[in-house]
Amino acid sequence: MIDLRSDTVTRPTAAMRAAMAAAPVGDDVFGDDPTINALQQRMAALAGKEAALIASSGTQTNLLALLSHCQRGEEYLVGQEYHTYRYEAGGAAVLGGIVPQPFEVEADGTLNLAAVEKRIKPDDPHFPITRLLSLENTHTGRVIPQDYMLKARRLCDKHGLKLHLDGARVFNACVATQQPLAELAAPFDSVSICFSKGLGTPIGSVLVGSKKFIERAHRWRKMLGGGMRQAGIIAAAMDYALDHHIERLADDHKHAQLLHDGLSQLDGIRVEPAQTNMVYVNFDSLEQALKVSDYLLEHNVITARSARMRLVTHLDVQSDDIGHIVTLFKQALQRI
Repeated sequence: MIDLRSDTVTRPTAAMRAAMAAAPVGDDVFGDDPTINALQQRMAALAGKEAALIASSGTQTNLLALLSHCQRGEEYLVGQEYHTYRYEAGGAAVLGGIVPQPFEVEADGTLNLAAVEKRIKPDDPHFPITRLLSLENTHTGRVIPQDYMLKARRLCDKHGLKLHLDGARVFNACVATQQPLAELAAPFDSVSICFSKGLGTPIGSVLVGSKKFIERAHRWRKMLGGGMRQAGIIAAAMDYALDHHIERLADDHKHAQLLHDGLSQLDGIRVEPAQTNMVYVNFDSLEQALKVSDYLLEHNVITARSARMRLVTHLDVQSDDIGHIVTLFKQALQRI
C-alpha cells in the first residue's frame, strides 16, 4: 500500500525501533529521563535557543507556545490557512481565551505584512491586546524566504510583539535552502518542530525558545496533561531521526518533483509547481477527483479525497513507486 495522504503516515524503521527499545529512561515529570534531557539539550543547541521542551504533538507545542506568549483576552495574528488557526481545533481560544486575528494567506504562503500592521490594535480598552504574530514554514510545501521572516521580525520589534513559528516541517525548509536550523529559527521567539512527519518518528514534537519561555510552557504542558513518564523511548526515536532522516528529506523532494513532472503530462488535471515534498493536483470537480481516488485505492494507492488533491512524498514512498503512481493516474483519467 502506498499512502500519499500525508507524511504523518510514516512508520518507524527497524533501526529506529531498536533505538527506542534500547533507550535509557526515567521519570520525565521528575526531570529524570536522561534520553529526554539529552534530546531537549540537543534541539535547543541546533535551533540556537536557550531551552527546549518535548511534547506529544505539533498541535500541543503550538498550543503551549500561544498559551505561554499570550494572556486571556490578548490577541495573536495568524493566517487563515495556518495550522495554529484552522487545523488545531481552536485550542488557543477555547483553552486560553486568546483571540485570533486571521489574515488571508498569499499565494507564496506569506501574510501581507502591511495588512498585518494595520490590524495591530492600539492600546485601548475597547480592543484585545495584540501580543503575537504566528507564521508557518513550510506552508503547503512552500518554503518561506528568510528575508520575509526578517521583515516580520522587524515589524514585531517595532510594535513590541512576539514572533512564533509553526515549523512542523522546518527541516524540509532547511534541506531545500541548505540553511541550518539555527539560521531559520533566529528571527523567532519560539519555534514548534514536529518529528512525526518527514522525520518519520511515530510521535513527538519539540518547542524551543528562551529559558523563561520554556519554563512557562512546561507549566502549561503539565496543566494540559502533557507530562509523560518514561518517554525516553520517544526521544530516542527523535534522536535517531536527527542522525539519519534529515538529509534523506532531499529524496522526498526529488520524488515530489518527479511526481509533478509525470502528472503534468496528463490531460484533465492541473498540477501546481512542486516544492519540498508536496504536489497539489487540481481537478475540474470533486466528482472527478473521487473517481480517480477510488481507482487508485483499488490499486493500493491512498490519496486525499478533494478537488485540490495533496500528494505527499515521504520515507515510505520509494523511487520505483513514482512511475507506478503516474501510470495509475493516467489510467484513471482515461476511464472517466
